Amino acid sequence: MQLKQLPRDFELARPVLQTIERAGYEAYFVGGSVRDTILGKSIHDVDIATSAYPDEIKHLFKRTVDTGIEHGTVMILDHGTGYETTTFRSESTYTDFRRPDQVTFVRSLAEDLKRRDFTINALAMRENGEVIDLFDGLSDLRNRRIRAVGDPQERFHEDALRMMRAVRFASQLDFEIVPATEKAMADHAALLAKIAVERIQVELLKLLMGQTPQRGLTSLLTTQLWRYCPDFEHQETALTQLTQRLTHGVSCEVTAWAVLGLSFGLDHDQTTTFLKHWKTSNQVATDVQAVMTAARILQTRTLDAWELYRCGASRVKLANEAAVILGAADRADSLVQDVAALPIQQKREVALTGKDLMQAGIQPGPQLGQLLAALERQVVTGQVVNHKDALLTQALALANSK
Repeated sequence: MQLKQLPRDFELARPVLQTIERAGYEAYFVGGSVRDTILGKSIHDVDIATSAYPDEIKHLFKRTVDTGIEHGTVMILDHGTGYETTTFRSESTYTDFRRPDQVTFVRSLAEDLKRRDFTINALAMRENGEVIDLFDGLSDLRNRRIRAVGDPQERFHEDALRMMRAVRFASQLDFEIVPATEKAMADHAALLAKIAVERIQVELLKLLMGQTPQRGLTSLLTTQLWRYCPDFEHQETALTQLTQRLTHGVSCEVTAWAVLGLSFGLDHDQTTTFLKHWKTSNQVATDVQAVMTAARILQTRTLDAWELYRCGASRVKLANEAAVILGAADRADSLVQDVAALPIQQKREVALTGKDLMQAGIQPGPQLGQLLAALERQVVTGQVVNHKDALLTQALALANSK
């Protein structure tokens, strides 16, 4: 197979391959960018594999960075864009089920490709668009199949994360995992416990944001991989129900975690623990809590002005998305209008400051903060107009009533 028209990213990278080949070495585009180009999808990263050893690559190009020199990876910077170029390699045993104990550089493309995870990712392409397919990956692409390269038992024993990658690809590509590969996943599911949570998190989120998350979740359940995901242990029923509800991918990470938290019936403290176990950022955790609070309300009614304001304009859409996934009515249009109708969107828009209150005789301290908070809420709920004079009058009245 030869691709007649290459994406621009490949065209820009062709001089790199040509330079390597002129020096007498082999060089190919490899990995997901080749797969996605054949599928007609956009590509994001261009990876290059070569028979040249790292030192040989560094002699061919003026500007390089050793991004992963111990694994044979050098970043070439000569052409305006950084291109990661990795020497063909073979790998030894994987004692920790994550990383090879030893990497050996080789000159053979076949040796390099046979260590890859799935046939659809074991495709190589020359700079002229000719595709090299040593493991029937093109057939698997045509038939929408995910199949391990060689012996699936060996592939998953080498790197247990590959099992999560399989369910992720099932969702992202809407492909079926072939029986032999899925059986090997079930046989080795317990090895997932040896993988860093951060790596599992990446694959889980991509699964939930894929085009057919039902496929990925179904395989996650069938293979028992779910048992080895943090805090999933007692959630088989919830995951099964979510598989039926999640007919399309969620829009972002925050919605993904919110939908999981709501499906699992987690309260505020349990959600905090859950997200810590999954190593999310503090900002994501804050956003998830706000989205879950609003989504719970949206399952029975719309949000009032204060609830909308507390959720925040950027998170209301996500809360509605999560609520709809869990069976609530879609209130997207009305919520947009309600948010736009709020007197203010953020605290800093309140037309009275603490300095104004102190100039009016309110002493610094807890009372001042309480007055500002009360005024903020009254502005949002329409009890007082957001004008300085009106707010000052209201503040003094509140202060004198205490």
